[in-house]
Amino acid sequence: MRRLGRKPGLNDTDAGDPNHAQTYAVALLARRDYSTGELRSKLKDRGYLEHAIEPVLLELEETRKLDDQRYGANVVAYRARRGQGPARIRQTLQRSGLSREAIDEAVKGNEDAPDFLSLAREARRRKFGPDLPTERKERARQARFLQYRGFSIDHIRAVLEGDPEDGEPDR
Repeated sequence: MRRLGRKPGLNDTDAGDPNHAQTYAVALLARRDYSTGELRSKLKDRGYLEHAIEPVLLELEETRKLDDQRYGANVVAYRARRGQGPARIRQTLQRSGLSREAIDEAVKGNEDAPDFLSLAREARRRKFGPDLPTERKERARQARFLQYRGFSIDHIRAVLEGDPEDGEPDR
């Protein structure tokens, strides 16, 4: 008996058919962007054989329907808008199967790259208010929060010590 919410398994002819695999891959890509590693994993989990997956991935990369650089830039922009720092974003990209070079390029980005220092400042301000902490215990608490969000020690130190250029008082 089939469980609800699950698609039936593939038969032997469909599992080895690249056309069937491509139809499924395009349907997945229509919903959201995937990295090459994620899409390969989705196709394997569905039951497609390796010799049916490889030509599909190559064709999708050639037509730029599947692009790891675009995927990396989209993930960085989305996660940065949610207030996450570069370390947390890198971890997300590593889990999605991107290469180290693609991750470095996505996080460093170009002129459109997020300003992680201002993002760290805004995340701290939203969570704890405009006043900088004066007590050691509260500074440690806010530092742990920013570290959890994926900001570097340099970002955290700059945010918690205040920046005269930003209009915040210097401790």
